[in-house]
Amino acid sequence: MDTAIKMTNVHKSFGESKVINDVSISIQSGELIGFLGPSGAGKTTTIKLLTGQLRQEMGTAEILGKSNTTLNHESYKQIGIVSDNSGLYENLNAYDNLLLFSRILNVDAKKIKTMLERVGLKEHAKKTVKKFSRGMKQRLVLARALMHNPKVLFLDEPTSGLDPSTTIEIHKLMMEMKEGGTTFFLTTHDMTEASKLCDRIVLFNEGKIIDMGTLDELSQKYNTNKYVQILLTSGESIKLRLNKENSTKIADLIANDQIATMHTGEPTLETIFLKLTGRGLQ
Repeated sequence: MDTAIKMTNVHKSFGESKVINDVSISIQSGELIGFLGPSGAGKTTTIKLLTGQLRQEMGTAEILGKSNTTLNHESYKQIGIVSDNSGLYENLNAYDNLLLFSRILNVDAKKIKTMLERVGLKEHAKKTVKKFSRGMKQRLVLARALMHNPKVLFLDEPTSGLDPSTTIEIHKLMMEMKEGGTTFFLTTHDMTEASKLCDRIVLFNEGKIIDMGTLDELSQKYNTNKYVQILLTSGESIKLRLNKENSTKIADLIANDQIATMHTGEPTLETIFLKLTGRGLQ
């Protein structure tokens, strides 16, 4: 597969504060990668660097084979960005906001109604954006970012403030686009969202990549305290380490039909992150 995004030894500082510290990563076309980290870790700054809104002091960053320092109008026709500060025209209604961007990006205006419906805003098409809630504005920004079928889509906490049903619809839409070849760069501190959607997960803290891999790879790597949690038919809950001695006990419980449920105890992303950094994801 082609490489959609590449960063090599990238550094970025604001004054004396090092925000991005020697970050290197390669993301393939059609991959959905999640940058998982707490607020202030440098996730948004990474997006701004990759999309040419900021310049790094050291290293190189490329998107779709083009340096982030030379992106132009044609480049941005292939890129979508969803973030909290993705500006909307507050005095225009939802439809007219998308109409304006459809003209800028040369997208058929017939697509606007479909996009509004997909993000749950069909009934609010003629409502002025300044009357929208935060969640509604986020949905409109998402519709705008998706309407030109970008090759690369940057999503900075895209479902923050959205209700569960809308979040599910957004996830479905993301998966459809991914199947069509869109590359996703998702930043989040929602471990459930990352676990559900991402091909690979980057654990990011204080401007550094501290580890990365698939969910299974990370879970297995840090699963040092292997155990099973068993709920017996009697209602009693027991926790057993996975070893030779307990394998006999578990086999006996199964043979005697005493197990109601049994779950292995792989660490969560939250647990892994806490182990590596000493801090949580929130």
